[in-house]
Order: sequence, then structure tokens, then C-alpha cells
Amino acid sequence: MTWGTDRVRRWLKGLCVGIATGLGGIALAFSPLGADFETTVGLTWLYKARGTIEAPPEVVVVAINKRTARQLGLPDEPVDWPRSIHARLIDGLVEQGASVIVFDLHFDRPKSPQDDVLLADAISRAGRVVLFERIAGDVRPLHGPAQNRGVVHKEQLVPPIPVLAAAAKGLGPFPLPKIEIAVNQYWSFKASVGDAPTLPAVALQIYAQETNDEWLRLLTRFGANHIAGVPAQAEARSPASGVREMMSNVRLAFRADPALDKKIREGIGRGQGPGSKDDRLLTALLGLYAGDDHRFLKFYGPAGSIHTIPYHTFIAPTDAGVDRDAPDLTNKVVFVGYSDLYEPDTPDRYVTVFTGSDGVDLSGVEIAATAFGNLLTDGGLRTIGWISEWWILLAIGGVLGVVVYLLPAMVGVPFALLVAALYAATAQYAFNSADLWLPLATPVLAQLPMALLIGLLGQYALERRQKQLVTANIKHYVPEHVASALTRPDFDLDSLNKVVRGTCLATDMSGFTRIADGMPPNALAHLMNAYFEALAMPLIRNHVDFREFRADAIMCAWDGSQADDMARERAVFAGLEVVDAINQFSQAHGSLDLNARVGLDDGPIYLGHAGGGGQITYSILGDCANTASRIENLNKQMETHLLATAAVVAGLDSLLIRPLGRFHLFGKSDPSSVVEILAKKTDATDEEIDKCARFAEALQAYNRRQWVEATKFFAAILSEFPKDRPTHFYLERCQRYRKDEPSGNDPTIIRMESK
Repeated sequence: MTWGTDRVRRWLKGLCVGIATGLGGIALAFSPLGADFETTVGLTWLYKARGTIEAPPEVVVVAINKRTARQLGLPDEPVDWPRSIHARLIDGLVEQGASVIVFDLHFDRPKSPQDDVLLADAISRAGRVVLFERIAGDVRPLHGPAQNRGVVHKEQLVPPIPVLAAAAKGLGPFPLPKIEIAVNQYWSFKASVGDAPTLPAVALQIYAQETNDEWLRLLTRFGANHIAGVPAQAEARSPASGVREMMSNVRLAFRADPALDKKIREGIGRGQGPGSKDDRLLTALLGLYAGDDHRFLKFYGPAGSIHTIPYHTFIAPTDAGVDRDAPDLTNKVVFVGYSDLYEPDTPDRYVTVFTGSDGVDLSGVEIAATAFGNLLTDGGLRTIGWISEWWILLAIGGVLGVVVYLLPAMVGVPFALLVAALYAATAQYAFNSADLWLPLATPVLAQLPMALLIGLLGQYALERRQKQLVTANIKHYVPEHVASALTRPDFDLDSLNKVVRGTCLATDMSGFTRIADGMPPNALAHLMNAYFEALAMPLIRNHVDFREFRADAIMCAWDGSQADDMARERAVFAGLEVVDAINQFSQAHGSLDLNARVGLDDGPIYLGHAGGGGQITYSILGDCANTASRIENLNKQMETHLLATAAVVAGLDSLLIRPLGRFHLFGKSDPSSVVEILAKKTDATDEEIDKCARFAEALQAYNRRQWVEATKFFAAILSEFPKDRPTHFYLERCQRYRKDEPSGNDPTIIRMESK
């Protein structure tokens, strides 16, 4: 149950990490910073990975640059050229079959009247020229009755000079919105100047004029009955006015009926075979009018990716006509403007995703030609809606967060990288094959690091918590320093083994066999755990270094490697408190009738692992531990509570001790001097002090083999302390030795024949 609960809790935490990663990506993506990040980093990445692609063959750029000026013997700045040169260009382009000619040049100021007329005549003869309209901005204050109410930004179109505007087939502006300093978007219709169609949109409408009858038939058939082509009244003013008004009417029709897009799209192609030129043009017109005003550019590559021809190629040097080597422009739309593929300081240039280290940017005319190519193929860069983007970021963030948090780092991190790589490949494929821009920088460069950071930190915290829990649990079985060592990755089993000088304390429960007889195992375990808990507290209070619980016994040790009296003193004080704890426990459990027995010894001990067969314990080994256990058993015969070797109490003057003589403990080769520890001197009674002094005097007589004198001393003590078992013990021996003193071994040494 606990394991299942922990597993569910871990899954919930992983899910929370995933949701946090997803929401973090959403918050970033829909912030101004995130939008710029996705555009400047993600979009650039997609374009660079895709590389250069082929531009539509129907669009051509005729480039004006310094080499053209030198070739034609004209000033370096095109603004200083006579406009008659543009008239010659138009004638040359018409001669080569150009379908539409678009000038991305300013003609809003009059120059030489003769040249202006020559250019107007050429424009009029061609009947296919679209001229640029400049947008002028104006900031005007708003005034209220008492004070300034703010400002209003107003934009207006600045057309070419009247003679040129009247001759043009179409007019249109081409403003470019910038993100940071880069250009990646354009307008097809500009709302701030009366929804005026821009240069690429006007060029498409004029280029598709051969489909006008079918286009108007479709519009009329599917509900736009009020559109009957170019309004005659507007056409009378100028061809450009007629085209603009007609385009505005069509645009309004699509806005008024959102279903018109689907209906006309279903109607396209029923008259001719699929994929015909008319169908492609009708589809392009449908995309123009049904699409958004504000669109992302689909760049074909760096500067020069659209077929670019020098301006002077189409200027006839004589009346003989254009050079025969000039390219055929049949069915092509020609954009004329500043464009230099080699000089980075040319005017009308813009930073794009393809701006290279050479500093050569795309020119305004090439961007206009790019926008036209997008409209013509109905293949501009498409974006997903904000809801779809929201779900993509939530899903990617969720998967990355869950994977990194739930899986081990060695698996989770590579898997997260694989997920990010697969998503990046999917986004790149969608971009390359379908012109679909999916968010890339946010998932890969923001959410992936975010997931790695949150997930790995969460794993670290979880691992640290688990390690702490493991360490805390292991501490129940081994000392704290051993538990900490076991959780280290560089753990060396042998590093825990050491031999130190220490003081051992041994005790067991008296009458354990009697108590365990007939008691249910779980009840016995409950009793023993309560017993050990009661005894462990005084040990802990006295800073025991190691505790080992063996069935009904406790073996513990204090590290005395610092060669001072602290370890021995702590062990003795712990022994006194253990005796009290046993007595209190016995009183609390009246039926037990426990007799406290504690043994102490000081000497070298081994602290380390012991065991075999793949299972070991951390234990105390050595003669010191064995002697402490033997002395603890000696309490049974002496009916005492706390015995120790003389080495334990050496120099500890704060204790009331009674020497009990020399004992040859069972299994030992040498005798041990044993003392009884009765209390701290500050806690001892006068009777205890008197008994100890008199017993020491009697023991001295015993050790001198003065059996008669010793008998008198012990008898006198016993008369006052009739229950004192050590006095009984020595009195009996003195009386026996008075009759028959043993020969051979030293009779003053007491030999124990059993444990």
C-alpha cells in the first residue's frame, strides 16, 4: 500500500513537472520576449536548415545598382537618373513579353516635364505597369476642452505625380513591418490606409486578369452578386483607381461572408482540368482575398534567389531594339528596383534570416517579388492558431517534464533529447514540405532545458530524500557513520573496519528463558523492543558510539581512541543509569521480576563487519567484549548489578567502587581484577561507603591469606549486611581455606568453571 501510494505520488509529481514545463513554455511563447525569440531564433533556424529553394519562375527582379549606372553612363544615384530611361526600360520589357511591370521606386515628385511625359506615355502604352505609393505618417495631438488629450497616429498614401498615376494600371504601397531589426512579414492589404492593396497584391490581380471572367462568375455564383468587375466610374478616373476599387469590393465580400472561401474553392477546377494555369491563378486570387492582411514571408533564400537581371540588359542602345541576348519575359512579372548582390551599402535593403556575414541583405524590391511569389503559388508561410500552439507547447513540455522526472537520468535525459530531436525534425519537415511554421525555439531551446533543470533537480531532491530515508532507516541497524558510508557511491566495505581502544558494556535480561516460555512471539518481540528502548535511552544520553542488540542482550561500546578518561567515564555512568532503567522497567512490569546485570571492560576492540554467505552485520569483536560479557554473568553469582574490570575505573575518582578480587573468568588465560560500581560518590549513602571500606579491608586480609582475620572481617560485615552476596561468597571461602588451604594455584584467585 505504501509502495503504491509512493508510486502514485511520484507520478503526480512528474505530471506536475510536465504541466509546469508546458505552462512555462506557453507563458514564454505568448509574451513579447517569447514571440521575438521564436521569430529571431526558431524561424531563422528553420530557414537555415531548409536552405535555398527554387522561386516561382513567373517572377523576375530587374536590378538597379552602381554597375548599371556605369554601364549606361548615368549618375551613381538612381534618383538622379532621367525618367526617360525608365520609359526605355518599359519598352524593352514589353518587347521581351513581360506580363506585369512593377516599379518599387518613388515617383512622387515631378522632374523634367518632358521626361515625365515620356515615362507616362510608356506606362500608358504598356498597360501593365504598377507604380509604388509611399505611405506618409503623421502624428497629431488630440485636444479636449481643457487640456491635451493625447496624440493620434495617422497614415496616408502619397501617390506618384498625377501624370504617372493616371497612366498606371495599378498603384500600391509596400510597407514592411520589422521585428527587432529583421523583416519577415508583409501586408497584402494595409488597413491604416483604407485597406489599400499592396504592390504584390495589385501585381497578382493584374497578372490574373486573363481569368477575370471566370473569377467574376465564381463570385457571382456563390453570393457576391454586387461585384461586376472593374467599376466603370473608377475606371474613368484612372485604370489604377478601377483596379483598387474592384479589389476593395472583393475583399469586403470575403469579409462579409466567411463561407465564400470554401464555396469558391470547391467551384475552382470544375470547368478545366486540375492544375491548369487558370486554376492556379484563381486559387492564388482566392488566397489573396480570403487570407489575412498580415502575412509571414516565405523566403526562397539569400539575396539573388529570385531570378535577377541587370537593369541595363533591357535598355536598347539604339533604335534597333533590345539586345537579342536579353531573356524572354513572356508570362513573367517583373519587379524593378534597387538591388545589389555584392555591395552591402546599397539603399532600400533589409535584414532577413538570410543576411550573411558579407552584410548583403535582401533589397526591398526582392522582398516585394518574394511576397508576390508567395501570393502567386498560394504558398506563403503558414502559422498555426494560438490554440494549436498552446496545445503543442503543453504536450511537448508535458512529455519532456514527465520523462526527465520519472525516468532515471541515464535514460530520461537521452530520451528527452530524442523527443526534442524528433519534434525538431517534425517541425523542419512541416516547414520544408508544407510551409507550416511550428514553434521550435521555445520547445527545443526553452522547454527542453527547463524540463532538464526542473526534472533533474526534482530527481536530485528525490534521490537526496530517498538517500536520507535510507540512511535514517539504516541507522536503526548500524551506527550513523556506517549508515552514511553505505549510501556513498565510493563505499568500500573494508573502510569501515577498525580496531580501537574502547570500553564495552554488556547486559542481558535476567530470566529471559522463563519469560519467553509460553509467550506468543509477537508479544515477546513487543516486550523486548520496549525493554531495549528503555535501556537505549541512558546509552544515548551518555554518547554511546555503537549499540548491538543480540536476542535478550545488549553489547555496546565507547570509542576510547583519544586516550582520555571520557569514554570510560561515559560507559560507567551509562552502566549506572542502565541499572536504574532495568529496575524501573521491572517495576512497571511487575510480573517480570528482573534483576539488573551489567558488565564493563576496557581494551582493544574490533568494530566492523562480520558474517558470511553474503550476509554480514556490523558488530563488536574482541577480548574486551568477551570479558565484559563474562563479567556481566559474574553478577549472577555475586548477586550484584554493575561489575567492571579495574582498568575501567582506573583514575575515575568520582565513583564509589568496591574491589571484588581477582577472577579467572571461564575461557580466559589470565585473571582479571573485578570491582563493583555502586554509585557516584555524590549519590552514595553512608552505609554504602562504610560497607565498601570495610569490605576492602577484609579483601586485603584475604589476599594476604590471613584466613582467620579475613573471616572475622567478613563475618562482621555480614552481621550488618546479611544479604550482601560478595561477603557471603568470601566468608565461605575463608572458612573453607581455614580448614584446608588448597595447594598449587594461588587460592586468592577465584576460578570460574562456567560462563
